[in-house]
Amino acid sequence: MLTATGLTSLGVGAIIGTGIFVLTGIAAHDKTGPALILSFVVAGLACIFAALCYAEFASMVPIAGSAYTYAYATMGELFAWIIGWDLLLEYTVASATVAHGWSHYFQEFISIFGLEWPKILAKAPFDFDPALGHFVTTGAMIDLPAVLAALVVTVLLVRGIKESATVNNVMVAVKLAVVALVIVVGAFYVNPENWTPFAPFGYTGISFFGHLIHGQTGPGGAPVGMLAGAAIIFFAYIGFDAVSTHAEEAKNPKKDIPRGIIWSLVLCTVLYIAVSAIITGMVPYDQINIDAPVASAFDQQGLGWAHFLISIGAITGISSVLLVMMLSQPRVMLAMARDGLVSEKVFGAIHPKYRTPWIGTIVNGLVVATLGGLLPLRLLAELVNIGTLLAFVMVCIAVLIMRYRHPEAERPFRAPFFPLIPILGIATSLLLMLSLPVENWYRLGGWLLIGFAIYFGYGKAHSYIGRRAAA
Repeated sequence: MLTATGLTSLGVGAIIGTGIFVLTGIAAHDKTGPALILSFVVAGLACIFAALCYAEFASMVPIAGSAYTYAYATMGELFAWIIGWDLLLEYTVASATVAHGWSHYFQEFISIFGLEWPKILAKAPFDFDPALGHFVTTGAMIDLPAVLAALVVTVLLVRGIKESATVNNVMVAVKLAVVALVIVVGAFYVNPENWTPFAPFGYTGISFFGHLIHGQTGPGGAPVGMLAGAAIIFFAYIGFDAVSTHAEEAKNPKKDIPRGIIWSLVLCTVLYIAVSAIITGMVPYDQINIDAPVASAFDQQGLGWAHFLISIGAITGISSVLLVMMLSQPRVMLAMARDGLVSEKVFGAIHPKYRTPWIGTIVNGLVVATLGGLLPLRLLAELVNIGTLLAFVMVCIAVLIMRYRHPEAERPFRAPFFPLIPILGIATSLLLMLSLPVENWYRLGGWLLIGFAIYFGYGKAHSYIGRRAAA
């Protein structure tokens, strides 16, 4: 069983990794410049508002399923399906994004020893070029290290939560030590001149379905600026809601789940702000390596020994993120299967020996491996963010509904300053959604349409509510 400390470790395991070791490069180089520091502050605030709402629901409904379960209890089956389907997008695409980041750092690590991974198997077959504003071919066929990483984690997860949590705790300790190294050593190599101009792309970057509201646009018409950067690096925070998917494995879920969510989020926000300040201070923002920004920043300072240690820490840290993300998705499917919305024989099947949702875990692993091997990092990172933000909006709305409809319900943890906190959570999440490129809205719309087709074609008729209504 997981304690508050173990759940916090799971949260840190899901949060610290890709955000620091990968997305800092893309956001600073393409969207924000040194204003990335403020982007992490804004994204962190949005997450804090949503986290307080998650914590309230997690204390009330301590069973697997995360926001899906909360929506089911407050807004009914259809809304629960929407948010559950949205969570599948979040965790699956997030896992593929993390696998992609793991691949880049693995290749960076072996290059230290003069080894080079075959280029045809080193990356996705296409990528987005910000300078040209459109997708280009890379000359590769598949990102094989990303595929292998996803498959190895799948095998580990089938074996069980206890083994997975133990491995995660070790990886969290290693990567926190490396993050501390980055902050302490990197501080001596910061050049304050690299922070000027602090916000070369401005402080906003808000658009609405492709029409710029405030700020600047970059190649391809996508918004750029501090808020646009916050929308991109928002992905770095999504691990905290993974804590709530493990409520059934918590020792004292009503107390430990809220603590795990809040402790992990606060700790990681402080570390993100510190590391983004160090990296943008060590290297001019337009010279940051997109694929391996932290290790490359130290390499440019002639700190080869630090490069080695950071690469190990990055691989370890990103591995723990991948572990927690891929641990969470099958448990959302398990909750949906228990309600009859998806096949219980497939996604509700529990392994007789390991007691894990093994078929759902294997299916998820194969999908993650495919996406991680074939889709580029920029596309994956943006796609997962809009799905996560939508989930946050719906959780905050659900808290408002529950407080007014059922004020008498037991709430071991209450989001403070009601109704301000959920309202701020809705507002900040919507603001960041509007700071994403318009293509993300179209992709989200397409995903939801597919979800509606499955729900009305299968889920509604097979759900327990639907079967009772037909009886």
